Amino acid sequence: MTPPPCGPHSRIERLALPGVLTTAQVTRTVAGIAALQRPDGAIPWFRGHHLDPWDHVEAAMALDTAGEHARAEAAYRWLAEHQNPDGSWYAAYADGDAHAPTDRGRETNFTAYVAVGVWHHYLSTGDDAFLDRMWPTVRAAIEFVLRLQRPGGQIGWKREAEEDGGAAVADALLTGCSSIHQALRCGLAIAEHREEPQPGWELATGRLAHAIRHHPERFLDKSRYSMDWYYPVLGGALTGAAAKERIEEGWDAFVVPGLGVRCVLPNPWVTGGESCELALALWVMGESDRAVAILRWIQRLRAEDGLYWTGYVFDDDALWPEERTSWTAGSLLLAAAALGGDEATTTVFGGELLPAGLEPGPSDASACCHGLPVDGLR
Repeated sequence: MTPPPCGPHSRIERLALPGVLTTAQVTRTVAGIAALQRPDGAIPWFRGHHLDPWDHVEAAMALDTAGEHARAEAAYRWLAEHQNPDGSWYAAYADGDAHAPTDRGRETNFTAYVAVGVWHHYLSTGDDAFLDRMWPTVRAAIEFVLRLQRPGGQIGWKREAEEDGGAAVADALLTGCSSIHQALRCGLAIAEHREEPQPGWELATGRLAHAIRHHPERFLDKSRYSMDWYYPVLGGALTGAAAKERIEEGWDAFVVPGLGVRCVLPNPWVTGGESCELALALWVMGESDRAVAILRWIQRLRAEDGLYWTGYVFDDDALWPEERTSWTAGSLLLAAAALGGDEATTTVFGGELLPAGLEPGPSDASACCHGLPVDGLR
């Protein structure tokens, strides 16, 4: 693949949005994320705090949107070098130090997201050698995730830390599974590009999508959280009229006009990350005007260094917590990239060019007998 004919400067210009971000502001935000990256490639939330693999990938994707490909590749190299033997990563590492995990649980959505980032980086650069190097990492990560898929299609939240017994947690989270759905589709895109068919992944993706669309009872009830509201749309499981209906149903509950998106009901707290992700979901639905409006609202969270405060408690007129995270800025840049037409970003979030998996047959539960490793059964 030949990457788009544009250098870093033109990529920065594409991220600028009238009334939201100027080119100079984009440049400062990119520099803010880059300043948080360790020399080994790790990107913690902020220096002195922890790194989790999902937000690490999101920040790397944001760097790619701005043409910072070497930095993004270093982030993926960190993942490849520190992957656990079972294909996972730990849930948290102190300041991104791979030798200092602070949470040895192994979460499935954290592990799966590497597939989204790797495919996004390849689409940004056309670097086949990179894809060759990362393929074993992606494959091992997805296999870890699918070992926790339940007979109903949903995927268990995590595997406990070894010191706590290492048991698989069967409870499934709708937000996490929606993110995994996107990751599986990106994994399938990588496999197709490499001409290495993965029929088990195709079936697993279809079963997961079926569960998200039709079986809310298979997931823990986290409906108070805005991510459970919009993530089935952002992750590509709900599209068209079903996506529109879901977003409209929750709009008045979660969206605070002029401020952003609540993290959790009924708390008077809007957060930058959730607001940017909803904007990205709106773009996926073709509602760019509403997406831009939300991005405009959250500019109150912007700090002088180009990073963004995590959230705003509007009853108290207070920024809270007092932290500026790499992933909040990353989510903003990804939303801006989609709205600006960045090909790699529109491909991994738009979904039209990603494999959809195989729709399960009438006997959905019988899929566990079709060669997929289901935890507890084999």
